[in-house]
Parts: sequence; C-alpha cells; structure tokens
Amino acid sequence: MSENSERGTSLGAAYDAGVGIGDAADRAEMDRLGLDPAEFVAVDADGVVTAGIDPDEVLATPTLAVVGRPNVGKSTLVNRMLGRREAVVQDVPGVTRDRVVYDALWNGRRFKLMDTGGWEPDADGLQGFVARQAETAMRIADAVLLVVDATVGATATDQAVARVLRRADVPVMLCATKVDDDRLTSDTADLWRLGLGEPHPVSGLHGRGSGDLLDAILEILPETPRDDFGASGGGPRRVALVGKPNVGKSSLLNKLAGEERSVVHDVAGTTVDPVDSLVELDGQVFRFVDTAGLRKRVKMASGMEYYASLRTSSAIESAEVALVLIDASEPIAEQDQRVLTMVVESGRALVILFNKWDKVDEERRHQLTRELERDLISVRWAERVNVSALTGRSTQRIAPALNRALASWDTRVPTGRLNQWLNDLVAATPPPVRGGKQPKIMFATQAQTRPPTFVLFTSGFLEAGYRRFIERRLREEFGFGGTPIRVSVRVREKRARKK
Repeated sequence: MSENSERGTSLGAAYDAGVGIGDAADRAEMDRLGLDPAEFVAVDADGVVTAGIDPDEVLATPTLAVVGRPNVGKSTLVNRMLGRREAVVQDVPGVTRDRVVYDALWNGRRFKLMDTGGWEPDADGLQGFVARQAETAMRIADAVLLVVDATVGATATDQAVARVLRRADVPVMLCATKVDDDRLTSDTADLWRLGLGEPHPVSGLHGRGSGDLLDAILEILPETPRDDFGASGGGPRRVALVGKPNVGKSSLLNKLAGEERSVVHDVAGTTVDPVDSLVELDGQVFRFVDTAGLRKRVKMASGMEYYASLRTSSAIESAEVALVLIDASEPIAEQDQRVLTMVVESGRALVILFNKWDKVDEERRHQLTRELERDLISVRWAERVNVSALTGRSTQRIAPALNRALASWDTRVPTGRLNQWLNDLVAATPPPVRGGKQPKIMFATQAQTRPPTFVLFTSGFLEAGYRRFIERRLREEFGFGGTPIRVSVRVREKRARKK
C-alpha cells in the first residue's frame, strides 16, 4: 500500500461519521502525521511565495473603517499603520475618492484597514458622494476610527459625524492626527467634547503615537468579523439584485413582490438608492436589495453613476447570494462580465438570470449558446434561469435556484472524506513532476465555508493547471453548483539537514 493510501485510510478512520470537524481536530491530525503548519508557506498559482497568506485563501478578519472629513491626514495615517506607502496622498482635499481596503498586521493579529474618501455631509458633487461612501464603510465595518485634524480642532462637520457615530452599533475610536510636536498634544483635550472618548494623538508624518494607537485599536476590534448574514440569526437570506442598467432589475423585483417598490422607467439608471424588499417566494422570505447598475468602471464614473456603482459593490458584499440579471435579447456585454467578476471575487453564491426571454427568438437562442461557451465559461458552475420580468415567465424557478446555490455555499466536506477522496484522485492522476520531483499532497482541509475554501499542504509546488483540475473534480464529487470555491496551497519549506 502506498504512503498516500495509508494516510487516506487513517484519515478516513479518524473522521468517520463526521467526527472531529474543525480546526482543533485538523491540528491534532496534522500532529499525528508529523506535520507542523509553521513549516508551510502560502504559494500563489504562479509559484510565488506570498507573505504568509494565499490571495485565494479567504480569512475571516475584522475590518476597521478610517473615516473623517477631507484632508485630515487619513491616507497618511493609513500608510503609517500599514508600514508601507499604499494609499494615495496629496495635499488636496478629497483626493481619496474610492473606498480602499488593505490587509494589515499588528502584534500577530490580522485585520483589514478601510480607507475612505472625505466625509462632508453638506457638500455638493463629489464630496457628497464620498461622504455617502464613508457612511457605507461604517455600515459594513466592525469598528470605526474617526480622524480629526488636531491643528484645526473639531469643526462643525466633525461634530456632525460624531453625532452619527455615537449611535453606531460598532466600537468607535477617536484619533487626533498631525500632532507633530508636544505643543499640539494639549490641543487634543478639546476633542473630548465630541463624546467619543479619549482622543489618541498621532503624527502620521513622523509615526509618533501610531504604535499606541494600533494597540488601542486591537483592544476594541473583535477577533472575528460580525456576521451580517441573515441565516446565522434565523432571518431572511440576503439577495443582491445586480446587473447593468436597464436590464430589468426593478421590473423583476416588482413582479416578485407584487407591488411597485422601485420606480421603473425605460431609462438606464433610474434606481439610485438600494431598496430592501422582503419578498416571499415559495413560502420562503428573502431580503432583496435592488441596486443601480454599473454604467462605467468605478474610477471613470462620476456623480450619480459613481455613487450607484459603490452601492452596488456594497450590496454584493453585504449579501449572501447575488442574482445577476443579463439581457438575453442582447449580446453579453463587458459590463455583464464585470458584474459577474465582482460577485465571484467577493466569494458570494451566484445565480444568473437571463431576463427578457420573451424577446428571444430561435436565432438569438443559438447566438446566446455560443456566447455562453465563449464569455461565461469561467462561471459555468453558476445556477442559470431564463426569465421574463414582463410576463413572469419561470420566475417560480428563482427560489429553488437560490436555495441550491446557498446550500452549496454553506457546504462543508468532512476532513476524512476529503482526504480519502483526494488520495484516490492523486493515485489515479498524480501531480505533474516539477524540477525532477513529484510533489505530494500531505494533508487537506476545508478551511471555511461561504465560500468553500480548501487548503492543501504539499511537499512542492502544484501547477495552476493541476489546481484547476482539483477544483473541477471537487465540483464533480461534492457538487458546489452555484458557488465559487477556492483552493489554496501551502508548500513545506526546505530545511537544512542536521549534521
């Protein structure tokens, strides 16, 4: 019997009947096999060693939103906290126009830093939209850091923001930035009147106080992100209704809800603010979020289009499953593919609705079949339904498709079964030889669900093609229809032999 076969058998026995699913059991099994997780490094699909984390491996880390009015030094502070220059910094108010999220590490704890555009509640144009973006960032973050310019003091805008934050249901911390010398430290005392507790003085430029600030942040930041998904609390499953403009999102929602919940005109982009609707389908209640379409790329968009694009992105992030509407009567567009990419990259379950099917003739059907093979091959695993929001055709098939996608998204494969299956797969189709050696898959575990994420511990690099092969076979064996799945690889580091 091969080494892989012996390992597969022992793992199957250890995890029979679903016994011991979880991190502790996996660590115990790795100990039994003589495998130390610290000896493995994350390697991306190109064979490049990453900084301890595979980009394809989703880790549940809390998010800190950094907010404040324009030009208070948020991006400079973020760069100081990250220890690297990533946020765009210019001495011009409002230069950070898009919400940007960075991976941060402090004292062994990982979290995400969300840099936002400036908050100006009464501003017109761009500032108004960036202000709404900051509000969105606070809604989806696990803690908020309000940044105030100590050289200016608390402005009317700062006070307005503080009033909102005092009602927030997440921890809030106050930071006084641009405290570049001791003379300014005493000026921060005036910020107590904002009602957000002790102001933490920091110099983003020189780094003064940033370590103490990070220590304080870790004290208020939860170990894991809050779970806003309705399933965890027994509430309705959240559905993001997304797609390019004029594809029929509002019409579909109205058809499903049986009432006019969204303004519907035959003009692209009439729905700007998302409208949450509780809709009962086949006896089950879903929470639908109708959003404006993505008319342009976010960096190119402006005004209402820019704001709508951000809210669409936010809707996807806060949902569990995305219903992507595509106009079946027209050729699949780049915008359609871009929306699908957003959903896949966010790790949400996916159902594709081909709307306006009442306008599709036989010739268009054949064209669409070719387009699916050419343009949507990367999401062939997605649930698909052909519907008509106008006539109601096949709308009764939407709820079953949503439930199948969500079931796949929630699926966890027992570790023993996973390793036994993988052992058989590798025995039948070994990984390609690399550098004269054939890599071994020493252990595998499903690190998380939502989306299903698998980690392979190996003795060597696995080619990108072999990773895709494993992903395809995972789908064939365990289903996963309607959900993206992720396969990351951790390779055992070479160690010098002891003399």
